[in-house]
Amino acid sequence: MSEQSEHLVKSFDNDLKKLTDLLLRMGGIVESQVSMAAEAILRHDAEAATRTVEEDLKVDALEREIEQFVIRMLALRQPMAADLRLVVAALKVTGDLERIGDYASNVAKRSVVLAQFPAGYAMGGLSHMTGLVREQLRSVMDALGHADAEKAIEVWRSDRAVDDIYNTIFRELITYMMEDPRNITPCTHLLFIAKNLERIGDHTTNIAETIHYAVKGEVLPDARPKGTSAAFAIVRPKE
Repeated sequence: MSEQSEHLVKSFDNDLKKLTDLLLRMGGIVESQVSMAAEAILRHDAEAATRTVEEDLKVDALEREIEQFVIRMLALRQPMAADLRLVVAALKVTGDLERIGDYASNVAKRSVVLAQFPAGYAMGGLSHMTGLVREQLRSVMDALGHADAEKAIEVWRSDRAVDDIYNTIFRELITYMMEDPRNITPCTHLLFIAKNLERIGDHTTNIAETIHYAVKGEVLPDARPKGTSAAFAIVRPKE
């Protein structure tokens, strides 16, 4: 390999490292948002809710920075094969991370409204769900940092657990609303919060699929593991 070729390869490797670092920084902020949103819901922490929303500006700024950097890499480096997959994957990952940040902000905003109502319902299911999506996100960012396709598959498979918990929460909240009309407003907010958390899980799974493709060059099956559709069944209150 000539000296010029070695220089080009080294420069491209440096660009890939910078791109990965930017993605991990963005992912770190989004992880923090999800954690703070969880605190806002479970502890009625208004300060955590405010910080969650404020961090969204940093996420949006990083998304724009990464997009511009990727466009520059495509124009100047003209990557091919595996290198092209990695660069294009970065664009998809930033889109999913940005959406996760938006959903975390939505959860935080609703938690502030929810805190105005007396807690007449169990929060155990929601606590379990927030823990799962946080662990999913942490694992998928670890898979990204280490280009670990096997870890990405583990995250992809874990989506079923999040769906199952969401379905359980849905049934419980519908029951609360049917038993007492005064529960309708707070339970509606909780339904939206649970749905936002479920969507965070979906976007995390998207990132896992993207990582697997970028590393292996293989597309995972279209039918990802999903929970049951029982959330759409009407549950009658107990007599």
